[in-house]
Amino acid sequence: RSPYLNPRSPLPCVFVPLSLSLSHPEKPRDNPANAAMRPLIRTACLRARVRAMATLPTTAAFSSTRAPSPCPSPSRARRLLFAARFLPSAPPPPAGARAFRTSAAAAEAAVEVGGVKIAREDVVKEDDPTNNVPDTIYSKIGLQLHRRDNHPLGILKNTIYDYFDKSFPGQFVKFDDLCPLVSTKQNFDDVLVPADHVSRSYNDTYYVDSQTVLRCHTSAHQAELLREGHRHFLVIGDVYRRDSIDSTHYPVFHQMEGFRVFSPDDWSGSGMDGTAYAATDLKKTLEGLATHLFGAVEMRWVDTYFPFTNPSFELEIYFQVCCSK
Repeated sequence: RSPYLNPRSPLPCVFVPLSLSLSHPEKPRDNPANAAMRPLIRTACLRARVRAMATLPTTAAFSSTRAPSPCPSPSRARRLLFAARFLPSAPPPPAGARAFRTSAAAAEAAVEVGGVKIAREDVVKEDDPTNNVPDTIYSKIGLQLHRRDNHPLGILKNTIYDYFDKSFPGQFVKFDDLCPLVSTKQNFDDVLVPADHVSRSYNDTYYVDSQTVLRCHTSAHQAELLREGHRHFLVIGDVYRRDSIDSTHYPVFHQMEGFRVFSPDDWSGSGMDGTAYAATDLKKTLEGLATHLFGAVEMRWVDTYFPFTNPSFELEIYFQVCCSK
């Protein structure tokens, strides 16, 4: 039952956030029977995240502490040359002048997302002690890789759109340009995140100020879209979390989320209650999506626990990338 719908409404509804999730294959589990399964798609009530590097790594801007080899290899020479282009060749200017030029350039390069213009000073507030957004994160806002048709994220988005358009023609409204600046109410309270949940920490979330954050998930737009009257929708966008960078984590990644509200007319005559009907439809939808994306693959459902959905499931598929011995 959706916390956003009018509790006094005579019409009971069941809401299902559709989900899909792409990630790197996880390490095999301890159970030998599960070792062959490499979970590539995992869903909890069809909630999905598509993790991807937002831009090229910036590690090239940092020099090595080791002395370079007298005769570096061609690849190392190219790396050193690339790094040298980003290293200062003269003493840096005074801090005030540097800050002024940085701010002026950023102000001129203000980005627009969903009709909202976002300048550096709107996101990076050096005088606000509650702000923890660095320039490196601000520079990712507005890239909108998922809106580039030739980018892997754009290709994946359009493939998923194609599946929903064919399976549910004319039903799902698509949103891919919603502003990533949201209130703490939208990001946490509206999706029932407890007041003491770790995700509210400044260590986990990018705060613009005490009441505004860079969205941690596309779910931050659920309540807003429901209030506008939408009952079937897909939302995709860049999301931000203060993750340490490793092979499967980056502070900026992408999520796609689907949402559908069921009414009694949908499950009447099915012999199931609303929850069972929604769960069955949810599984059928995700299984069809997995087949659409990966072909005839082996898949299985796993009962699991998530604090915000009941019941909760994960879909695991076995996707063998390489068949060589």
